[in-house]
Amino acid sequence: MYASFFHTSFSILSNNPTTTKTKMGSQLQQTDNSNKVPLLTPYKMGNFNLSHRVVLAPLTRQRSYGNVPQPHAILYYSQRTSKGGLLIAEATGVSDTAQGYPHTPGIWTKEQVEAWKPIVDAVHAKGGVFFCQIWHVGRVSNQGFQPNGQAPISSTDKPLTPQIRANGTDVAQYSPPRRLSTDEIPHIVNDFRLAARNAIEAGFDGVEIHGAHGYLIDQFMKDQVNDRTDQYGGSLENRCRFALEVVEAIVNEIGADKVGIRLSPFASYSEAGDSNPEALGLYMANSLNKYGVLYCHMVEPRMKTVGEKTESAHSLVPMRKAFNGTFIAAGGYEREDGNKAVAEGRADLVAYGRLFLANPDLPRRFELDAPLNKYNRNTFYIADPVIGYTDYPFLETTA
Repeated sequence: MYASFFHTSFSILSNNPTTTKTKMGSQLQQTDNSNKVPLLTPYKMGNFNLSHRVVLAPLTRQRSYGNVPQPHAILYYSQRTSKGGLLIAEATGVSDTAQGYPHTPGIWTKEQVEAWKPIVDAVHAKGGVFFCQIWHVGRVSNQGFQPNGQAPISSTDKPLTPQIRANGTDVAQYSPPRRLSTDEIPHIVNDFRLAARNAIEAGFDGVEIHGAHGYLIDQFMKDQVNDRTDQYGGSLENRCRFALEVVEAIVNEIGADKVGIRLSPFASYSEAGDSNPEALGLYMANSLNKYGVLYCHMVEPRMKTVGEKTESAHSLVPMRKAFNGTFIAAGGYEREDGNKAVAEGRADLVAYGRLFLANPDLPRRFELDAPLNKYNRNTFYIADPVIGYTDYPFLETTA
């Protein structure tokens, strides 16, 4: 139904900085050129030559009807593509048990893979680098989203209390989850592996494992949720075992140079907090080094729950120092603090969500220090293929 509402305007402004930048190493060193915008300097991420450090964060948009990506996503993602820019696709389910929200995409069927291909092609046509975020929601679901009306699966059978959704108004109801048995866990790891393979088949440059925000992998890692007594519960090492098995399986399937992971050790989304988030973040950063993954994408401590950022005494710097690959920071960043994070070496790249959603030419606006469109939270998750999706304006062109 909605897919027929294809946006006709395909006039997309160039987002590329016009000035020549000097290639930097993994950590930016300030130069005497005070006009240089740190976020707009180039960066080499593994085999990918990025022209700037402004990343499109993975943003659930709920416009993939029947869990199949739609043609209107071609325009949405291509609008936000700049040559040498990194985009991370919205969270994409790894299996039919991975769903917990209406109209979210998957990548476990042939139909879904084929539907992603023209979207990926559009990003590549504009010179973008495109990673697919693969996820499983675990207990953040209910029987209505599950095959045959079964219970959602999780690390635990502890139920999740009703939660206010990210739009700040709707309340989500959750069915009591079923605790995965020890011998079922390899099957879930395999679902992630197959999803990664499918993402590469669809043309994505790599995958980002969603290990954040209270979803299945986080449900294993965080001690507020994980009450297991087998080798996947108890100690920090045991709680991180599932996450690292997923990492290992995907690295073996598609190569470490195509794998990233998103983590939120300090967050407590969906009642998934941890008693020692610093230790959790450091353990994961150090463990990821053993697999040589391309990047670690970590959410700032100030983003503890759904909503606006709060003050926090904690920092991602110890994790950034521990991790050997590219470090992406996210969490309520604006232009000024993003520039500062890069300039001070606290992040290699900075992911922007709401600002990029509302400003498809965000890197260009950052380059010019131009005014930003204001985002409309009420249209974040509506199913319309245009409103709040592809209708945010670009900067006016000058004669």
